[in-house]
Amino acid sequence: METDGGPAALSVSGVSHAFGARRALVDVGLEVPAGAFTALLGLNGAGKTTLFSLVTRLYDSRSGSIRVLGHDMRTASAAALSRLGVVFQARTLDLDLTLQQNLLYHAALHGIGGREARARAARLLARVGLAERARDPARDLSGGQMRRLEIARALLHSPRLLLLDEPTVGLDVEARRSLLREVRRLVAEEGLGVLWATHLIDEIEPGDRLVVLDEGRVRASGVAGEIVARSGQGSLEAAFMRLVGEAPAGDRAA
Repeated sequence: METDGGPAALSVSGVSHAFGARRALVDVGLEVPAGAFTALLGLNGAGKTTLFSLVTRLYDSRSGSIRVLGHDMRTASAAALSRLGVVFQARTLDLDLTLQQNLLYHAALHGIGGREARARAARLLARVGLAERARDPARDLSGGQMRRLEIARALLHSPRLLLLDEPTVGLDVEARRSLLREVRRLVAEEGLGVLWATHLIDEIEPGDRLVVLDEGRVRASGVAGEIVARSGQGSLEAAFMRLVGEAPAGDRAA
């Protein structure tokens, strides 16, 4: 779907996926507008990671469509992936390399080398508050700092869509808040489309776009405050639990 400003950062329509007889996603549809923060809220096992694996082509999507900035992930995957940055739940840094080396290696994978790679690495390390740690090994960072480095790495090739899968898992309260502030700042200042997957309700603000995923199905979609109002509940937590409680029983997706 396109808005007046162009195509959505991410458009998912009619996507289903199964692991054998177990259905992980069922006719999922959602949209992340360009320049907007969208939260994907679901309990552990709701299907969030499966959806991310399809959007990033770790799994092959065989039903429905996935489009990144208008580029179909099945027929124009190179163009789609070039506009996509990802921070996975499991950390993927090389802990023996310095912060700068981690970024330069990633830049090389995207065909960015030499002076341009070093300039981008320096700019992004400064952006996430790690410029003074550029020559330190990644293993010396705190958990929150590692996440900020992973965000810098995901932004090296100038994507327009950023996916973050449970990025605050294992972080303390202040590190969680700091990471959220940084990502929201990227949305506001850089115009990125962001899909932030979480099971933590307190990471979502009333004005955020929200998609509630449960047992592989989208239970609600819209502005968080409006979802609460429609539910007749007094809080997002109560609205979420009502939506999940109305879901049919069954095995939860990966």
